[in-house]
Amino acid sequence: MIDSHLDFARTGVIGFGTMGAGIAQVVAQSGRAVTVLELDAGRLETGLAAVRTFLDGGVARGKLTENERHAVLGRITGTTDVHDLAGADLIIEAATENSGTKREILARVAAEAGDSAVIVTNTSALSVTDLATALPRPERFAGLHFFNPAPLMRVVEIVRALQTGETVVERLVSLVESFGKTAVVVKDRPGFLVNHLLMPYLNDVIQEYDDGLATAEDIDTALKLGLGYKLGPLELLDLIGLDVHDHATTSAYEATRDPAYAPPPLLRQMVAAGYHGTKNGRGLRTGQVPA
Repeated sequence: MIDSHLDFARTGVIGFGTMGAGIAQVVAQSGRAVTVLELDAGRLETGLAAVRTFLDGGVARGKLTENERHAVLGRITGTTDVHDLAGADLIIEAATENSGTKREILARVAAEAGDSAVIVTNTSALSVTDLATALPRPERFAGLHFFNPAPLMRVVEIVRALQTGETVVERLVSLVESFGKTAVVVKDRPGFLVNHLLMPYLNDVIQEYDDGLATAEDIDTALKLGLGYKLGPLELLDLIGLDVHDHATTSAYEATRDPAYAPPPLLRQMVAAGYHGTKNGRGLRTGQVPA
């Protein structure tokens, strides 16, 4: 039984990949019903399998009970029909990081959503203000940027587009807090806050590694022990995905022309050669590492 007093009691999620699955789980664990839209049944099953695996791990570690796991899964419904998102209070878009594709998806969803629905994007690199221009009610649109893995990472960036209404921001802050997470409200800038600061740092590390300053292992060890990080920067890049970082830092560079965001040559070469990090077993610290 869904608590009708919950704000955003009925939520839609677009995309059931890594981020979409994590976000759907977070929403469902907060007691809300979630309808997830994907292109086909195969992708829906893959996403649902990822949620099951994550929840099974939680049960094994004593973080939740079997009954809680069952309840969370019972709140998640998959669909391939955009019409099933009609009536949702909140729609979270977590599709591919392509501006044209996102604008097309958002426009289609807005046509189904009611006038009172809030629509947000989980983009990590694209301009929320630009995406808002594709919508008939841009004042009800914002960025809601989760970090991977969404169920575990405690901060969520709420990105205020130029068009975003203040009431929408306030409601999203309350929503994030109801997830047991911390909300940080930021302006619409390339990379927002965390990635805006992180991307130049990671680019510098890649370049220093390519220049032979130290081995990949020693770079990670020094920064973990010297700065108290849980992961070294090269380990983090593999986890993020070298292709994902390449896309994000390229988008930031194209938007700002700030050389700090220009992707290092080694990064471009590795991505072109199919080195994507942890997800395909080939990266800076994962599997085969370029000499």
